Amino acid sequence: MFRRSWFWDQLAARYARMPIADPASYETKLQKTRALLRPDSRVLEFGCGTGSTAIVHAPHVAQILAIDFSARMLDIARKKARAAGVANLEFAQCTLAELKSPVGSWDAVLGMSILHLVPDRAATLRRVYELLKPGGVFVSSTICIADAPWRMRLPARVLGALPLLPTVASLGLAQLKRELISVGFEIEQCWRPREDRAAFVVARKPISEP
Repeated sequence: MFRRSWFWDQLAARYARMPIADPASYETKLQKTRALLRPDSRVLEFGCGTGSTAIVHAPHVAQILAIDFSARMLDIARKKARAAGVANLEFAQCTLAELKSPVGSWDAVLGMSILHLVPDRAATLRRVYELLKPGGVFVSSTICIADAPWRMRLPARVLGALPLLPTVASLGLAQLKRELISVGFEIEQCWRPREDRAAFVVARKPISEP
């Protein structure tokens, strides 16, 4: 936990200033996500970073709780939310496993640019599934480095082996979909502009579980 939080705390200010790498794809993901939300939706976002996505979606839902383990990321997120005048958005410092939230209490869970970084993806997906209401949706955007060209895979492996840097999982889209299905999700959407871009996946928890 210390290793990961230290890295993101140090990066927070610079991360907040970084431009979006692919604005068109980001906007497409926002639109696809917004189409799944309702004015009465209760939304949880984990790994929220500096809060940009949560702030954009907040006006369209009843409540958003956005969590991250980096205190400095959350400091920036709270300042941005105040500047935007968002009143239905709360930030909390914790991991998904630490979150004190009743089972089946969220209409939607967002995990944007985070699944390829979590240390135990299987446990994370199980936790997301149990937190969702029956019929709720899990929206994720995930770097599937195993599908990328070798020129991207090699640097990720080298950097992930260095002390204090986060490890990027060697994950492919087909594997991610299998993992979601194995937990119980039904895949509704899967989109990415090209193989070297993050995969946007919408998975739904069935209303009636087997």
